Amino acid sequence: MNANMPRQKILIVDDMPTNIKVLGDALRNDYTVLFATSGDKALTIAFSPHPPDLVLLDIMMPDMDGYEVCRRLKSDKQTWDIPVIFITSKNEEEHETLGLEIGAVDYIKKPFSLPIARARVKTHLELKRHRDFLEWMLMKRTSEMREMEAEYARLFFRENNQN
Repeated sequence: MNANMPRQKILIVDDMPTNIKVLGDALRNDYTVLFATSGDKALTIAFSPHPPDLVLLDIMMPDMDGYEVCRRLKSDKQTWDIPVIFITSKNEEEHETLGLEIGAVDYIKKPFSLPIARARVKTHLELKRHRDFLEWMLMKRTSEMREMEAEYARLFFRENNQN
């Protein structure tokens, strides 16, 4: 990771602390790891002033399942662009299809390989970093264009008022 880049944050959401520990231990050397043991807590963290860059989300949780957490993240303009990777023991194709259809970027089936999970996390975080940079560039260019248009309008107005 580039020393000038801020450390990316991963939110691990699972109602089983053991699962959080395994993933957290595998990722904490490269990323800041946050965790939640419920959907409500995950949403509180995601909607905070410092949201995660990526969410690793279990599907089967009491009170609010991972599908609902994902739907809520994807339906809000503040969090719609946070990549969600489901990590779950739901191995049926229809569950994976549903997860991807509601907005997840990936779906990892338990039991999983830690090296593969780390590689997928790294890939999706790199993609997010590139997308964020492109959005920043677009906003910057848009701002520059508006400034140029305003300057042109001032010059045009001044020139027409002098005639």
